[in-house]
Amino acid sequence: ATIRLRPICDYRMKASKFRGRDHLRPAGKGLHDSLYFTYPHFECRPPPAEDSRHAPVIIAGAGPIGMTAALTLARYGIRSILLDRKDTFNDGSRAICIARPSMQILEQIGAVAPFLENALGWRYGRSYYRDAMIYRLEMPHPDSEQYLPMYNLQQQYIEAFLHDAVTREPLIEMRWQNEVGAVSQDGNTVSVEVSSPRGAFTLRGDYLLAADGARSPIRSRLDLRLRGENYEGKYVIADIRMTSDFPTERRAFFEPASNPGGTVLIHKQPQNIWRIDYQLNPGESDDEAMREQNIRARVDAILGDIGHDTGYELEWWSIYTANTLLLDDYRHGRVFFIGDSAHIVPIFGVRGLNNGLADAFNIGWKLGYVLNGQAGEALLDSYTPERRGATLDVFANATKSTRFMTPPTRGWALMRKAALSLATQHPFAAHFANPRQMQPYTYADSPLSLDREADLAFGNGPSSGAAAPNARLADGRWLLQAAGTGFTLLLCGQIDPELMAAARTFDPAFQMIAVERGSEAAEVYALNNGDAVLLRPDLHIAARWRKPVREAILNHLAISMGRLA
Repeated sequence: ATIRLRPICDYRMKASKFRGRDHLRPAGKGLHDSLYFTYPHFECRPPPAEDSRHAPVIIAGAGPIGMTAALTLARYGIRSILLDRKDTFNDGSRAICIARPSMQILEQIGAVAPFLENALGWRYGRSYYRDAMIYRLEMPHPDSEQYLPMYNLQQQYIEAFLHDAVTREPLIEMRWQNEVGAVSQDGNTVSVEVSSPRGAFTLRGDYLLAADGARSPIRSRLDLRLRGENYEGKYVIADIRMTSDFPTERRAFFEPASNPGGTVLIHKQPQNIWRIDYQLNPGESDDEAMREQNIRARVDAILGDIGHDTGYELEWWSIYTANTLLLDDYRHGRVFFIGDSAHIVPIFGVRGLNNGLADAFNIGWKLGYVLNGQAGEALLDSYTPERRGATLDVFANATKSTRFMTPPTRGWALMRKAALSLATQHPFAAHFANPRQMQPYTYADSPLSLDREADLAFGNGPSSGAAAPNARLADGRWLLQAAGTGFTLLLCGQIDPELMAAARTFDPAFQMIAVERGSEAAEVYALNNGDAVLLRPDLHIAARWRKPVREAILNHLAISMGRLA
């Protein structure tokens, strides 16, 4: 699909998915008076001593994306300073869906255990037109995969679990109530002015990661602008607590009695919290929509539609619009933008958080290799084409869902009504009612994916640039758990000690995994005797070969590290 971009003049008004003044709680409750989560308060530390005001990487923003970046860097022994202007975690549920590839990232950074213990896994969904079910979603879950396709968990818990991992990591210095001001850079360093209740100071680093959100102050101070499309339709989020035995599935209701002409989404979360998203009517003002009595009236009607009549408690609500916005370049000198500071995507298909986690993991391993002197600076030039390409792919898919969920014109509204009416009798039309879920992006056009002919020789199996699927090895281990922090070569046959030694002159963390022919891993990767697949540190496929010669593997390893063979 072709994505048409246009400049957004005032990103501060257009870019925010969740506007701070519109995060509300019931009357008599404060911003952090939650029914299910106790918000910690983090004290502001004194400014660091003069001799400790330099770090290889400074990270602005301690949300899920910033903390994931810090933990990824720590895997490679890279110290970082993590700054956040708040004194606690973000309020409300916000991002709640964690996709399978993101669980793999959480596993790699050593944080996945509490997510598995507390999140609600799911793979099914239902779509309704008025009172009739018209579509049944079933996300694939082959036996070869360790994790379910999706997990639901409120963002407060996501941040809390990542923060627990951060506090265990001595290479990460966490500084709350520290706000980034002016940013400057020369050829070798980036400097950040920081203000805090305990005093102002300057930090210097080799690189700065801007994970400071949709209304990124760093983006503003560098005079950078997001470009793309803003959609007129608006949605309200309402988090409620209620007891229901309905399974953990995504439910989408088109034109229900409670919201004529509009859409309602319902998701179950841990702690008996349910997320309700409903579309506002054209012309309905934000102020009226956000009044507590109106929120309660809409929630009452929605719960009536699904037959729930045993009461509920209202927790939190907000309002958002669907946008497809991104920077022209995710790199600005020694500053890299990750997560919402680089791109804003529609929530339909749970792509925002998951796309941002992939940003953090991607730039994290590349900075790790460069700062350790194992890779050339050219490796960093692959960040924008890979991750901006992933965002454009999200736009191509999410735009289809957004136009169906929030018709931008009368023509789209008529098309939606026709498709929904047809879906009650004709299954082919029901697929329009599927809010497409995110899929991991394949870096097919990456500057690191060059061996096209060798890839085409396979004919089947996951291609170069694709996210590596999981599978069991012959000894019962999960393949992706066996992969280390460096490049990993899957070799169908015997380990080659000479290749191992030569590869480790490029990458000391390089390892080889023998894959037996006929094993689950061999089947998933379409490997026969003598075939090989090279995995990158971020668990994407770097290249694959039918019976390669040693020089081909070493050459591609060098290219993948931004070095000449």
